[in-house]
Amino acid sequence: MAHRTVASIVARDMGQPITVVRKPSTKPNLVRFEINRTLTGTGHERYSATSEVSGDRPPDELARRLFERGGVASVHIHSNLITVELDGKGDGAGFEDIIRELYTHYRPGVTPSFPA
Repeated sequence: MAHRTVASIVARDMGQPITVVRKPSTKPNLVRFEINRTLTGTGHERYSATSEVSGDRPPDELARRLFERGGVASVHIHSNLITVELDGKGDGAGFEDIIRELYTHYRPGVTPSFPA
C-alpha cells in the first residue's frame, strides 16, 4: 500500500507588503516616508486630525490608520511620499508597520468576508 504524506499548511499573511523607507527631516515634528508604490498618482492628499477622513481609497485608509494609532496632527500624501506631522504626544513609532501593511488583507486568525 502506498503511503501518503500529509503536509500541514502554514497560514501566511496575504496581500502586497509595501517597502517603506523612513527619510530624515529637518523639523522634529515631521516624519517622512518613501514607499515603493504610488498611492495618489500625481495628486496631493491632505488630512487633518480635526476632520474625519472620508473615502475608501488607499490614501484615505492609510490616513485613517495613522490617526487611529495616535500622536498625529496631519498627514500629507503625494504619490509615493508620506509626511506625518506629529501632535507632540507621539514619536512616529510603529508608523512603518502601518504603512507596510496597508495592502495586507488576510492575516492568520482572520476569516475573510465576501460580499453576497
